[in-house]
Amino acid sequence: MSSQTTKPCLILHGGAGNVTRDNLPPDRYALFDTALRSIYRSTSKLLDQGVSALDAATHAVMLFEDCELFNCGKGAVFTRDGTIELEASVMVTRSYHKRACGVVLLKHVKHPILLAREMLIHGETDGSGGDNGGNGDPSGGPGGAQGHCCLGGPTVEKLAKEWGLEMVDQDYFWTKKRWEEHLRGLKGEVEQGGYLSQGTVGCVALDEQGVMCVATSTGGLTNKLSGRIGDTPTIGAGFWAEEWDESPIESERRARRPQEGALSGLSTFTDGLRSVLGDCIPSLSGYESIPPFPSTISEKSTKIRALAMSGTGNGDSFLRLAAVRTAGAIVRFSPDRSLASAVNQIVGPGGEMQRSAGDRWGNGEGSGGIIGIELVNGKGKVVFDFNCGGMFRCWVDEVGKERVMVFRDEY
Repeated sequence: MSSQTTKPCLILHGGAGNVTRDNLPPDRYALFDTALRSIYRSTSKLLDQGVSALDAATHAVMLFEDCELFNCGKGAVFTRDGTIELEASVMVTRSYHKRACGVVLLKHVKHPILLAREMLIHGETDGSGGDNGGNGDPSGGPGGAQGHCCLGGPTVEKLAKEWGLEMVDQDYFWTKKRWEEHLRGLKGEVEQGGYLSQGTVGCVALDEQGVMCVATSTGGLTNKLSGRIGDTPTIGAGFWAEEWDESPIESERRARRPQEGALSGLSTFTDGLRSVLGDCIPSLSGYESIPPFPSTISEKSTKIRALAMSGTGNGDSFLRLAAVRTAGAIVRFSPDRSLASAVNQIVGPGGEMQRSAGDRWGNGEGSGGIIGIELVNGKGKVVFDFNCGGMFRCWVDEVGKERVMVFRDEY
């Protein structure tokens, strides 16, 4: 990686679902707007001060976990049994051996995201590649999470205590609005009194070193069965981050692709057209070998590319599709594709998530959205898309304006 610094970049989401202007009146929207802007500004300030993407992203999600508006931490939904079971995860593009860690079935950890972070950090010395007194043996040393990337229940909560994280009783997570939501759900009654946030909260951050981190946290589905594990702590389903060396030829091909903006839908359209016509016209199928660019391209032009994403919505649909990793793979292995087009293909209207629901579409299944950052030529670009009523999100646009949105158009 170049010694030059990268301009930090950040995007947040506060969940997605069946949110409409009817169930989100102006006064309630204002609460979400204020909370998202506050979390964004606090986190952006850290990035500007040189804080790592890992620390910035987990800071943002910790603030989400303290806010009753969102389905995580203090504002989490109840299981069918009337208990709280929390999930969280982190993943970085580089700098740590494990790269990704998830925690599940938490009942007493105040900030699940900090536990996921500790698993990642401790992984450097407790069995995932570092010196733990056991010469890096996968069995690990005492008091650590070994080389494991996902742990849950009493085992990981015991580690949380040993690592000094704040523990609370289940009563801490009780809120009147969520309890009433739980009771209505058991009776099959329709939601009343305004929209309550559903889905995962997440943050994707790019720091000045060019490292990206995605951090996610959730209480899961309202009235889920106890023991259910969703996409939030599952690597590749609800979150993903990676970087790779892009070859000179791939870099040149990417530079020649149509610019996004007025023609933002062109790449998605042409990809679909190529797929439809491929069987009839082999030259359009995308499987023929592509003549190399002139050999005058220097190997020194090889560049680091990276991406990171966080998903929110119906977790079981994300799981079935390995949705977020699939979006990343589209970009990595198709040099002419942007992250924006890949995210659109997975969670955009009519995309893979929606199609996966089949005739069950409309009842929540297959619904959701993804936020992300794509790093190309040392510059981060924010992307997002969704197929449901709305997705709460906050970012700074290309002209430097702070934006908060829930629908496709302004509230």
